[in-house]
Amino acid sequence: MGSITLEHVNKSFGDVQVIPDISLEIRDGEFVVFVGPSGCGKSTLLRLIAGLEDTTRGKILLDGQDFTDAPPARRGLAMVFQSYALYPHMSVRDNIAFPLKMARTPQAEIDRKVEYAARTLNLGNYLDRRPRALSGGQRQRVAIGRAIVREPKAFLFDEPLSNLDAALRVNMRLEITELHQQLKTTMVYVTHDQVEAMTMADRIVVLNAGTVEQFGSPLELYKKPANRFVAGFIGSPKMNFVEGAEAGKHGAHSIGVRPEHFTLSTTPGAGTWAGTVMVAEQLGSDTFLHVQTDLGLVTVRTDGEQTFRHGQALFLTPDPSRIYKFDAAGKAI
Repeated sequence: MGSITLEHVNKSFGDVQVIPDISLEIRDGEFVVFVGPSGCGKSTLLRLIAGLEDTTRGKILLDGQDFTDAPPARRGLAMVFQSYALYPHMSVRDNIAFPLKMARTPQAEIDRKVEYAARTLNLGNYLDRRPRALSGGQRQRVAIGRAIVREPKAFLFDEPLSNLDAALRVNMRLEITELHQQLKTTMVYVTHDQVEAMTMADRIVVLNAGTVEQFGSPLELYKKPANRFVAGFIGSPKMNFVEGAEAGKHGAHSIGVRPEHFTLSTTPGAGTWAGTVMVAEQLGSDTFLHVQTDLGLVTVRTDGEQTFRHGQALFLTPDPSRIYKFDAAGKAI
């Protein structure tokens, strides 16, 4: 079992309140991602769950039991950090086995668990190597293996892929997702990258200034954002926002249209918004157009095989069923 429940959790550092009041329920076996901009409190919240920070107020329940004041060792959780924190003088085998040796686990059990972790993470051919002989992705897998052998109630990942290059990030993202499918263990994962959040999570917690803006599945957040902050944070490229008279036509303070929700025309007048192509980013499968209109700069996502040039006149029509409306406070209406 590995359910995690936060009941009105608060955290302050002196007079500075970083988490005002958060209540969440993470189900057993679920993959939940905390995402948000830098300084939003996501890593602090993870450390509170781990017991590495003290809770100012509120309760943290693990499988229904109150562990708010319990030390990290008693919580039955395993944390994987951004830094690999491997012992350079130890082999991969000894690094993975280290927490079991510290717990005085019988050698036969250590061997069994290390072999299982190595097999799960495709590290079998590297067990006798030192960390310096491994790639960044392999080192991160060793760190995950060290967590697996503890057989925790839940895994806590604090931006584990931040030190990897773009290609390795994609590979490790797939590996961690597959690992979750194999282990069926609760995983809580912190990232600032909304693409990681969208592709890995069962449910996403969007945080802003220590407050939960929305908690839901990736498609829920994409299709039905609760407010303008979530609408602008989820989705790549970001949603376009328009205020003023154009938003007023829709009975809103502001409206949002995602880049993929436009139809395009080069025929004069054959569109709702007239504009001029400023930049065309051609990526092969997609082309991102940055179009200057009277309403401001608008980003459009279109077929990658189409060719556009700087200064070309373009006419945009937003899909009327995909126009998001927000009130003056930014709440979806």
